[in-house]
Amino acid sequence: MRKIYVYFISLLLILDLQGLLAQDTVLFPLKVRAGIDLIGPGFYFSDRDNLNVEGFVSYDKNEKMAWVLEGGFQSYKYSQYNYDYNSRGVFARLGVDLNLLKPDKAAGTYWAGIGLRYGIGIFDSETPSLYHENYWGKTASSVPSKKMTAHFIEFAPGVRTEVFRNLSMGWTIRLKLLLSGGGGKDLKPISVPGYGSGGGMTNAGISYFITWNIPYRTKTVIIIPPVEPEEDEDIEETEESTGQQRIGF
Repeated sequence: MRKIYVYFISLLLILDLQGLLAQDTVLFPLKVRAGIDLIGPGFYFSDRDNLNVEGFVSYDKNEKMAWVLEGGFQSYKYSQYNYDYNSRGVFARLGVDLNLLKPDKAAGTYWAGIGLRYGIGIFDSETPSLYHENYWGKTASSVPSKKMTAHFIEFAPGVRTEVFRNLSMGWTIRLKLLLSGGGGKDLKPISVPGYGSGGGMTNAGISYFITWNIPYRTKTVIIIPPVEPEEDEDIEETEESTGQQRIGF
């Protein structure tokens, strides 16, 4: 009975050792990141009436997921023949980034995945001048400034790569769904900070970030390589031997 016990324990140790030998490990640097968007200030040089400035900070929870907080400021002005519109406010987005690359491919340097965000915009919206002309004549009016709060969600796929040591660049596509514009059915804002045009329930945008990375811990990640199938080879060998037997017969 004792010999059986010793044999059984030895067998478990051998199997466990084989499992460890079949595994590979990767040293994955977890990082804190801070970045700014380059597209908003770039558009401002061509249109001085519209300014959008935003940035983000993120914290790697593990090799696959990071917590993300984004925020910014928007000033928007629009004029046409019969009215002027102004809005000004701040916004924030909170969510996660999920890296779809394997740890040995990402290595803390590359990111390709999706982000999920909940966003809120707090802003002042006003129409300082409004003109209307009909058969009875021309009338002038205005809509005073009103504080509004909008809510939206985002689905944000993108890529990012480290171009220099601890310095990354990459883009994010933003697919947005407006939950509440803040103005009700009768007074929809033309522009919502962090979201865009307030006239539709869906919107899209793009951000291009330059990011500073600060490693804070290195995590050892175990990689289990895929097992190559051997059944096909066995089947081919069986078919060849069967064919040879039939020919010999």
